[in-house]
Amino acid sequence: MSALVLTGTGVSTSDVATVAREARKVEIGPDVIGRLEKARKVLDQAAASGQQIYGLNTGLGANLGTTVEGDASAFQRQLLEGRSAAVGEVLPVEAVRATMVARAAMLSTGGSGLSPAVFVALVDALNAGVHPVMPSLGSIGAGDLVLMTALARLLIGEGEADYQGRRMPAAKALMMARLAPIGLAPKDGLSLINASAVSVGSGALAVTDALSALAQQQHAGALTMEGFGANRTILDPRLHMARPAAGQAEAAKALHDLLAREEAPAPTTIQDPLSIRCMPSIHGALIEAIGQAKRAVEIELNAAADNPLVLGDDELVLSTGNFHTAALSLAFETLGLAIAQCAAASVARFIQLTGSGRNGLPKYLSPVGGASAGFVPLQKTATSILASIRHKANPVMLDFLPVSEGVEDHATQTPLAVSKCAGIIALWRRLITFELMAAAQAVDLRDGLVLAPRTEAVHAAIRTLVPFLKEDRPLGIDAEALHAALAGGHWQPGLLPADLVEEQA
Repeated sequence: MSALVLTGTGVSTSDVATVAREARKVEIGPDVIGRLEKARKVLDQAAASGQQIYGLNTGLGANLGTTVEGDASAFQRQLLEGRSAAVGEVLPVEAVRATMVARAAMLSTGGSGLSPAVFVALVDALNAGVHPVMPSLGSIGAGDLVLMTALARLLIGEGEADYQGRRMPAAKALMMARLAPIGLAPKDGLSLINASAVSVGSGALAVTDALSALAQQQHAGALTMEGFGANRTILDPRLHMARPAAGQAEAAKALHDLLAREEAPAPTTIQDPLSIRCMPSIHGALIEAIGQAKRAVEIELNAAADNPLVLGDDELVLSTGNFHTAALSLAFETLGLAIAQCAAASVARFIQLTGSGRNGLPKYLSPVGGASAGFVPLQKTATSILASIRHKANPVMLDFLPVSEGVEDHATQTPLAVSKCAGIIALWRRLITFELMAAAQAVDLRDGLVLAPRTEAVHAAIRTLVPFLKEDRPLGIDAEALHAALAGGHWQPGLLPADLVEEQA
């Protein structure tokens, strides 16, 4: 895999995911260091002129009116120590790596005034696999400042690090990786932490996961239509041209392509339940929501979100609110709701398939009948998971209180919005697992059914992990095996292009 070259533009959510999860190397583009040097010169000149610059020669937050006396570099270490207030479970390594590459991408735009040596040290630590131990609780979304102190402290040899799967003092990890702690020039500490890189990096991972789960949901929906004997006229493109709602035509085309064959079987009904008949609308809304979240993340990845901001070409240093991520938070709140809708429809289809018997299917999808439980006990598990999704889908971005003596009287709760959306995606994938299992069982119980080539591949992929249910057995074990394949990237029937959202972007 080729390295990700940071140039100040063009970094995508998939770039972040490959660096975070596949140890893709990061390189610094040829113009970046010059851009950083220019911004650093502008910043130093502004400070030398006597300009008050937030976080360089003034205090932070409610201490804005306090002038920093003495060693400005020592003050940078002080502000890192004083703001290391995060607590709770530590973020997984992939989330920390996503944070590191997100911050490096932002800094490469040249708006922070960060010393070039500090930027290089950040990229070197990422490539060497030296990761700060970063607690997860402490950001309200007005920048992820409290969480980001772990990264800044790592680079100066303070705090703890994860290196080669071991937790150790940061100084030791840097030494083992043949790296050295850095010194901080004025504002360098603030430049490292005053950003929403935790939210943005985790958001990139969530978008990546939502895209893969969407493909799996389309597989499940198409196989359900096969097993249910659904009326395929709902996928006629003329219907979706008549009401061109967001993403609807794309979702219908994906399902149509999955079900394509020379001669389609006759439908068993005139109209199917809404969870089947309205799949293009439901999935289309989700496609739009994923696209919006992707765009919001990529704006942040390729933007200068610093406060204060150095405008190198104009030789100005100005205070901003660019670190505030209301649009990003809203995008992930919306994405969570769109996934919840899609998940609810998946559960509805599962219950239709596994209920008292419809369209010629046996009760509970049990071939033996009688007292056999078949698939019906999984209905309880599915509804339990859906309840958890609905709970997580409740908005949080309005839940904040004024802090820092009222200086910070608004917040976005972006990291919470992103993390709960990621939790929704993980739960949704379990429901997709149930639908795939039930749809495969329904297909096998429908005598004489010849599947489309692509749905046949989906069915075959399921059957490599979950055999046909002949009599009652622990279906939870089967569900875990199939879910592991879906969540672990081992589900690759190769049937649905994962670029639905790319077309929307």
